[in-house]
This record gives sequence, C-alpha cells and structure tokens, in this order.
Amino acid sequence: MIRTIVTVASLVLPGFAFGQSLDVQPVVPGIWAIVGPTAQRNPDNHANNATFGLVETGAGAVLVDPGGSWAGAEALHGVVRGLTDQPVKYVINTGGQDHRWLGNGYWQAQGATVIASEAAVMDHKDRASLQMSALTHFLGDGLEGTEPSFANITFETEYQLDLGQKSFEIMHRGSAHTLGDSFVWLQDQEVMFTGDIVYVDRMLGIGPAGDSASWLEAFDAMAAFGAKHIVPGHGRATDMEQARAETRDYLSHLRSEIGKVIEAGGSIEEGTHIDQSQFSYLEVFEQISRKNAQNVYMQMEWE
Repeated sequence: MIRTIVTVASLVLPGFAFGQSLDVQPVVPGIWAIVGPTAQRNPDNHANNATFGLVETGAGAVLVDPGGSWAGAEALHGVVRGLTDQPVKYVINTGGQDHRWLGNGYWQAQGATVIASEAAVMDHKDRASLQMSALTHFLGDGLEGTEPSFANITFETEYQLDLGQKSFEIMHRGSAHTLGDSFVWLQDQEVMFTGDIVYVDRMLGIGPAGDSASWLEAFDAMAAFGAKHIVPGHGRATDMEQARAETRDYLSHLRSEIGKVIEAGGSIEEGTHIDQSQFSYLEVFEQISRKNAQNVYMQMEWE
C-alpha cells in the first residue's frame, strides 16, 4: 500500500526563510504530496495547514492548491524548487478554503494560470472578506501581500488539462467540505488528488459552507475511478481503504446517529453527545467532534 511505501521514501524539506516545515511525500515518479501541519493557521505555517500536490511534466509543473497566503505560496514555491526545475504553469484550486485559493495572486505573478470550478469561484467571492478577516487574526503581519485573486479558467462540472504528456481530469460533482470542491484524476498514473473531499489522519471539519449529504455523493463519484493512490486535502497520501474509513465512514456515522436523534425528537444539545468514540484516534477529535455533530444536526433538521 502507498502508506507503507511513502513512509520510507518521505523527506522533510525546510520552508527556507519562512520558518515552516512541509513534509514532502513521493507518490509515484514525478508526483508528490506536500503535507502541511494539522495545527490551526498561524504565522509559522502561513495558513498552509493542508495537503498540496505537485505534478512534474516535460512542459512545466502543475500545483494542486496554491497555499493559504502570499507567504504560504512563497513557502510552497521554495519546496517546489527543490523538487523540479520545471516552472509552475498551472495551479488548480480544489475548493473554497483559504489554503485552496488565497495564494493565487502569488502564482499568477509568477506567470501561472489558475483553474477552478465556477462554484468554487462563487464561494471565493462570497467569503473572501470573511476569510481575509480571519487570517488577519491568525497570521497578523504574515498576511502582508495577500489579496483575493480569482481563477483565470473556470468550468461548471469538468475540465481537462493536457500538459507534457500528462492528462488532468478536474471534476466538480457537488458540494462537500465547501460548495465548489473538485477532485483531480490522473488516470495513467492512477493518482487522485481529492482536495477536501477526503481527510485522513485528522478529523474532517463540517461547517456552514459544506453539505454532509452531498459530500457523501461527491466522495462516491471520486471513489468510482478506483484510484490506487489518494492525495487527500488533509493528511498523508494514502489508499482508498483509509480514505473511506476516515472520511466516508465518519460522515455516514454522523448522519446516521444524528438522524436517530432528530427522529426521536431530540434537541441539538443531545445531538452533540452522540457517540463518536470509534473515531477518537483522529487528530483534533477533541476540538471539533461535537461541533461537527452540531452542524450536521442543523443541516439535517432542514432536509
């Protein structure tokens, strides 16, 4: 399994002058997962608390997600330079979280073209002010240079990018963690970049920008491609077994247990006390498990 292979092959490259470490995890030749920390956004991680992807081709590189700020994108660029001499020609935004798009301006200044779903761009525009305000709190002066910058190429449901004999199928199949989440499929390499449709190693977060029911459908649409290698939105590159156990099974458990509470006429407070202990091994369980239950209750109450 990829988990076994890449644990041996992984390396840690420093974030150069940025005081940040990003774990670089080879997936297959010419493709890497760049794994950020699970900690909350802070001046040291520049809002790069997520997993990113890099694909090298003979005609340039493709970056999956740009980093959470100008400084975050710059830190990612330092890592990219240590992996390939190819310039980043395209950046794919896989969703609406800050680390999926607020680094766009840096990459566009380097000459890269940014691709995102129409739903993601709508989400970016709707929540830009809110996200920038939050990052001001988390990053302080570390947010300097960051300005909302939107995709150059948009698509409704799918877009195919062909570059240097590699083909990227970018697909939006409905809301998941955010309204415009997409996954990126490289069929010949059997690699799937899932964005925030998949979380592993840490507990996923359910907020007002997502939809837990549609998230299950988006997961199933992604899983139907039978990828051998999964690069998630959070956590280390893995396989479908772990992705299913720590994302789909968790979402299904939440909805099943909250559904029972609602059917019995239980309150939202009762909903927050459902048993989630089988997932307590996931990082940040204590911080967000009850909040996830609360948000799913509020979603299902109106379904």
